[in-house]
Amino acid sequence: MARRRLQTFATALLIALAVPATGHAHQPVMDMAPRWQGGFGFQVRNVQRSSNSLRSGDKKVANAESRKRQVNTTWLEGVYTFKRELRLTAKIPWVEQKRVRNPGGGAIAQTGSGVGDSILGFQFKHYFNRAKSTGNVGLTPSIRLPTGTTSDDYPVGDGSWDIGISTSFSTETFFVYQFYDLFYWHNTKGERGINRGDEVGLDVNIGIHPYHDNHRNLGIFLMGDLSVRHEGRGNDTGGTTGGSRISLGPVVVGYWNNLMFRTDVKFPVYQYARGTQLDRGIEINVGMGVAF
Repeated sequence: MARRRLQTFATALLIALAVPATGHAHQPVMDMAPRWQGGFGFQVRNVQRSSNSLRSGDKKVANAESRKRQVNTTWLEGVYTFKRELRLTAKIPWVEQKRVRNPGGGAIAQTGSGVGDSILGFQFKHYFNRAKSTGNVGLTPSIRLPTGTTSDDYPVGDGSWDIGISTSFSTETFFVYQFYDLFYWHNTKGERGINRGDEVGLDVNIGIHPYHDNHRNLGIFLMGDLSVRHEGRGNDTGGTTGGSRISLGPVVVGYWNNLMFRTDVKFPVYQYARGTQLDRGIEINVGMGVAF
């Protein structure tokens, strides 16, 4: 009985891992699991992105000042399920980043490292079963805490208390999985003049389950991800922030019992920058999760 429960849980968990959590909308590891009282789990994932391309509006412009940026974030994420419909989630980032700016005509290298701003969420879910599919609808209010320092040249935190809300819908059959998430963040004024604009976003994930070995509970998922973001005009220590972007990319998930491994790559297909900013660049996400 325990083994069957573990296998059922692991299959649900891998689907959750297939959803590329961004640190903003998706819930860590467990968008769909655990599905029983007292379940808990953890995920570690690393997100890397870099850019040396400038954009003004929707146009790419010359980077005569050789500005560039590199951000490496490692997330520790966890969940505890009070009961099937109610769960508490937490996301804690460790950030290592650097950039080159030219505020006065000379190149300045700036760095920052340490714990970033953490996120706590309380998720409500409603499950439903149909003849050939299952699914759920979720609502998640969240709060972002100013746990990251703003003292570095390139601050890893904002110094602000922010609140967010997310609504999600997912459905699955034996071969096809779909996930939709719409979220909103209200960003308040932080320290050192940091005051980012509010953000709204949409994530769509659709994929197939081409291989599953029931005896060993071993298999693979192939997913496609669409991410849409819009952030109002704001400021950080590097200048103007805000704009819009659309990203597309593949997701590959492998699982074995209660261990799951995931990698995904996001390619920007449209970007609009407020003022002149470095673009988002390609984003690479690699993660591993386990649940109990």
